[in-house]
Amino acid sequence: QVQLVESGGGSVQAGGSLRLSCAASGYSYSSYCMGWFRQAPGKEREGVAAIFPGVGSTYYADSVKGRFIISRDNRKNTVYLQMNSLKPEDTAMYYCAVNTRGTACGLSPTLGYNYWGQGTQVTVSS
Repeated sequence: QVQLVESGGGSVQAGGSLRLSCAASGYSYSSYCMGWFRQAPGKEREGVAAIFPGVGSTYYADSVKGRFIISRDNRKNTVYLQMNSLKPEDTAMYYCAVNTRGTACGLSPTLGYNYWGQGTQVTVSS
């Protein structure tokens, strides 16, 4: 049974930092792409960052490049999203997801991500 459990969200002022964690279980962790997505009220879900844990290849949305860092700890089957220089427009529910359907990896929510976590709220105040 695949499980993805996010943690680390919260409220922070603009310019601050947060680190999100996504603990994965129930599948071959290093074999499939994991991504971080976010969805703000009234907006579509968008990809923020993705990583292929076994290789370490990473992908970032232009809006977060230079501010967010995705990483993994393969011993803990956990992917992290370090978010720095946060802006009010980063406010959203953040989700991690895994694509166990194949080897595709990227930022599109329709890429094939078939398991999603429950989400963790990030709120950035100005």
